[in-house]
Amino acid sequence: MTDLGGFHDHVARVDLSEGRVDYEGVDHSDAEKYIGARGLGVKYVFDQGPDVDPMGPDNLLAFMNGPLTGTQVTMSGRIAICTKSPLTGTVTDSHHGGWSGARLKWAGFDGLLFEGKAEDPVYAVVEDGEVELRDASHLWGQGFHETRDALEEEVDGEYGKNLSVMGIGEAGENGVKYACIMNEDDRASGRGGTGCVMGSKNLKAVVVKSSTKMQKPADPETFKEGHQQAMEVIQESEVTAPNEGGLSLYGTNVLMNASEEMSGLPVRNAKYTSTKDARDDGWGDENFDAEKVSGENVRENILVDEPTCHSCPVACKKEVEVDVMHKGEELNVRTESYEYESAWALGPNSGHTERDEIALMLQRCNDHGIDTIDGGNVLAMAMEMTEEGKLDGLGEGIDWGDTEEMVEMLTKIATRETELADHLAEGHDHMAEEFDAHDNSLAVKGQSMAAYDPRCMKGMGIAYATSNRGACHLRGYTPAAEILGIPEKVDPVEWEGKGELTVTFQDMHAVSDSFDICKFNAFAEGVEEYVLQYNGMTGRDLGEEEMMKAGERIYNLERYYNNLVGFDGSDDDLPDRFVEGEGAMPGQGGVEGSLVELDEMKAEYYEVRGWVDGVVPDEKLDELDIEVGPGTGVSAGDSAAPADD
Repeated sequence: MTDLGGFHDHVARVDLSEGRVDYEGVDHSDAEKYIGARGLGVKYVFDQGPDVDPMGPDNLLAFMNGPLTGTQVTMSGRIAICTKSPLTGTVTDSHHGGWSGARLKWAGFDGLLFEGKAEDPVYAVVEDGEVELRDASHLWGQGFHETRDALEEEVDGEYGKNLSVMGIGEAGENGVKYACIMNEDDRASGRGGTGCVMGSKNLKAVVVKSSTKMQKPADPETFKEGHQQAMEVIQESEVTAPNEGGLSLYGTNVLMNASEEMSGLPVRNAKYTSTKDARDDGWGDENFDAEKVSGENVRENILVDEPTCHSCPVACKKEVEVDVMHKGEELNVRTESYEYESAWALGPNSGHTERDEIALMLQRCNDHGIDTIDGGNVLAMAMEMTEEGKLDGLGEGIDWGDTEEMVEMLTKIATRETELADHLAEGHDHMAEEFDAHDNSLAVKGQSMAAYDPRCMKGMGIAYATSNRGACHLRGYTPAAEILGIPEKVDPVEWEGKGELTVTFQDMHAVSDSFDICKFNAFAEGVEEYVLQYNGMTGRDLGEEEMMKAGERIYNLERYYNNLVGFDGSDDDLPDRFVEGEGAMPGQGGVEGSLVELDEMKAEYYEVRGWVDGVVPDEKLDELDIEVGPGTGVSAGDSAAPADD
């Protein structure tokens, strides 16, 4: 690889079956075409071949940095973890913030590629350009927090200054399909079951030890210009301004009240679109109120700290402390991650708004290593199924808003302790098939939706449906335009134009995920700032159109991988309650009677993408210079069209 700023040209390929670590460079062409982090990680997974068992030894688990990770670029502390998902069967990438991504870059690596399966549990220690595998048998069966504390002492690092731990809890060890990978600050690579893949490889943790060694930009003047411009727009934004903007004051949970007011908050497994709508329909009393779990309420009552990720002036992380009664015992709980999505999934969507109990559930999820979005959603699904009698045969169920049982069930899921918990650990698609509960599932391609009701925000409907990793708000964050008016305000309940809007957001986020920087940059920055900072760091001279083309290439590579697995346009779907019949619920935000015009939006979306019924045609692959053939794990004769059922 010739010199390309932002890269060490150093990747570790770790064969866990053999206990061997080899080192290799980064393909220069791939680094230019796929940028890094998400894009380059997906390319590694693609080259491994799509025909692998997600929980088998041949599946690749890639921890990837981008060219801007760990630099002075604002909010550049993220890391991408890419693999084939055991939850969805698609390619997936899941990111977390904090400091582990930056420290991996400072330790001299662009990425870590894990394949195979260790005979006994191991953990990896990364330091000064080398990786060492060590025995983790004594850590197996422990929660993440205990594991983190033990490794801090064992590796002789100083947590919070030069040491990062990324690892799994019991959920990953026991193959919970939506298990996540946690880092030392309770940041999570939450979606897609990356922790399940890690557990299937008997890999308990990755420990990174490093001093702060930032790479210098290849073109300092261009980098300085881009960095200054980015800082200016971040400081001027009402969303991101330090100590003033909504994200800085209230974290992501600034959206709870906003979504409630516009009837965009799915409640009781999306039977309603706000807690007010539920109360007006006779469900719940005056205590069932989303405001009780909002960012404003949290800040006023239980906030104790606002730690930051690497190079971030926004400080959206909200650490809380509560004393909560559980099964007759008063527990003191201190935890991060009181996020909008988590508070919604474990709160209003599960039939309650008990703020302090949610904090306890968050702590349990973080320790067990459970994705809070899928975890909360699958509990809500079970509550609705219990109400309808679909779980009677198990002799076990869970009632709406039963917070004590929710806390216990999270632990049971992590350990697969009971028959119901064992089923719930398999996720939405399994529950739907096993109990004829398709009507109760709020998932796309097996992954549960997030805290934005598509009947109110139509862009979110097409974004959920066409997300390459299953239902997801972060593949194409249209609420930026539909709620916050960024880059400009659009009518949330109007469907026309949302296909094109979603494509733009999806490509833009593919770029930022490949840098790897936080998506909150996009509330202020645009492609102009992205290009300046990327060119300044790497020394390239990429134009704005070329940058967006790289994002399009990454998104199409992911879709092509999924096509080869067997996905097509029929999988770009939404749960029935959003598109037909009684799914049109009363709404206080002008959405009464609204359903999602999915077919119309899909037609618009596919036309903009240049896809044929959700399949990437050969001419699009050629246009985007996506290579298929020797060395890619995919034969040049392979068709993207799925096989007949």
